Amino acid sequence: QVQLVESGGGLVQAGDSLRLSCAASGRTFSSTVMGWFRQAPGKERDFLAAIGRLGFSVVYASSVKGRFTISRNNADDTVSLQMNSLKSEDTAVYYCAAVVSADWPMPQTASEYTYWGQGTQVTVSS
Repeated sequence: QVQLVESGGGLVQAGDSLRLSCAASGRTFSSTVMGWFRQAPGKERDFLAAIGRLGFSVVYASSVKGRFTISRNNADDTVSLQMNSLKSEDTAVYYCAAVVSADWPMPQTASEYTYWGQGTQVTVSS
């Protein structure tokens, strides 16, 4: 079992930056691939980014590549998502997710992930 708790969401203006964090507990963190997803009202849960077990492999959705950066710290069992140049269309509930997996192929769909946090709301006003 892996328990995940997101933090760092909030209300920001377009163009601002925000950093989300996800604290993991339970199973050995370094054995899990970690991902970030988001879900806007009435829409599906979309993949944003994933990072391999030791942090050397990363993959991004085209919609956020260049603006968002995923990172992890296996010393304190956390994964972060740095979000820059935020837009109103980035408004959603953001989730971190975990799966015990090899780094490649990197899981990029919600159905591939086993463990989920409760989500944190990010609202970007224009």
